Amino acid sequence: MPATVTAPRVTFIPAKKDQIPFNVLSSEVKHLLRVAAYARVSTNSEEQLTSYEAQVDYYTRYIQSKPDEWDFVEVYTDEGISATNTKKRDGFNRMIADALVGKIDLIITKSISRFARNTVDTLTTVRKLKERGIDIFFEKENIHTLDAKGELLITIMSSLAQEESRSISENVTWGQRKRFADGKVSLPYKRFLGYTKGPDGLPEIVPEEAVVIRLIYRLFLYGKSPSAIATYLTDEGILTPSKKAV
Repeated sequence: MPATVTAPRVTFIPAKKDQIPFNVLSSEVKHLLRVAAYARVSTNSEEQLTSYEAQVDYYTRYIQSKPDEWDFVEVYTDEGISATNTKKRDGFNRMIADALVGKIDLIITKSISRFARNTVDTLTTVRKLKERGIDIFFEKENIHTLDAKGELLITIMSSLAQEESRSISENVTWGQRKRFADGKVSLPYKRFLGYTKGPDGLPEIVPEEAVVIRLIYRLFLYGKSPSAIATYLTDEGILTPSKKAV
């Protein structure tokens, strides 16, 4: 009687749709660097706003152009904010917070001076991120903070940036003092009630606005609070110099 041939048992394992793809050659999971960028301009002038928009567009396109290496996180921005310190820079602070909780591996920015003009702020932030293995790349200086030479170069260049900021501040202060010494007055006339800039460059009274100024003083002398005066002016349809309700 011939022997019975038993068919081999085959176990079918279905593929999982959410299985992470891996590199067949190295058998290692492919990890994309989570990359963010930081863009900032320090004034609200039209020229600077153009630069600001250009930076955002450039970094968005640049990071997204490497889909096999980088995972685009966000372009964090601060518009019309000085870089003397980082306390009032909401975009910057939010970026650092996201990096510290593990959302970012690499931050790209234009230069050290765009990142911060204060040496202490720069180095403190760099060291804090380095402890978590987070790299910062400064394009203009071609510096990666995780490189061995990175912190030395950053210390030197950040010091120069801080000195530049101090020098600019001193020049502006000197210019204002010189104007005052020459009897020249600089006023934000578009937001200054009662005066306009005269032909000689000095303040000139605007008669119709002078009436409002006198009214404000009278209301104050009658014991009205600033908020009560503002409410009264609004109710009377009196606008601010920028043509807005008080």
